[in-house]
Amino acid sequence: MKATSITGVYKEKNRIYTENLPCCKGSTVYNERIVYYRDREFRSWNPYRSKLAAAISNGLKISFKTDSKILYLGAATGTTVSHVSDIVRDGWVYAVENSPVAMKKLLYTCGKRHNVIPVLADANHPERYGSIVSGVDFVYQDVSQRNQAEIFKTNVFRYLKKNGEGVLMVKARSIDVSLKPKKAYELVCLELEDAGLKIERRIDLHPYDKDHMVILVSYF
Repeated sequence: MKATSITGVYKEKNRIYTENLPCCKGSTVYNERIVYYRDREFRSWNPYRSKLAAAISNGLKISFKTDSKILYLGAATGTTVSHVSDIVRDGWVYAVENSPVAMKKLLYTCGKRHNVIPVLADANHPERYGSIVSGVDFVYQDVSQRNQAEIFKTNVFRYLKKNGEGVLMVKARSIDVSLKPKKAYELVCLELEDAGLKIERRIDLHPYDKDHMVILVSYF
């Protein structure tokens, strides 16, 4: 098991892993593989089940630290949230999800994870969770809505600290099914740049996801 250049992410052969939190030892989230190495427990991070894992597998470098505060928009049932929780072991993950059904599963998934704060709310209205979320170091968004770039910008400008970073998982077909994915990506990048965000990197998620791209931005 070797550490990668990303804090909290490890690699063995062609798989990536995160180290399970002490409070969750012996437990899995989605029947992922567990590997034991030098009295430490690591969970396999499946890039076909997690877009963030896919992005990292395709070369994305992110600035997570063990004490980072992450605003996670589109938490769903908590698959990726659980791995982010492993990485920011001494920090916080504000997991925002709009679906009560998904939230119920998220609560079950992250029930033992002391650093995950589930937030039942619509990411279109970040002011509604202002009493819960404070300034964060990183904004991560995976939301299937036409205005996903607008949602991302609004949350970044409200909660992301200066010199922070953000990742937007762009779902081309959610923006406009009539557009070719490449055109949809260009429109999103232009919107983010026009708002003053700097595009650091763009990575296609093929072969793990079709018509998806990750955009890494910095905020100064």
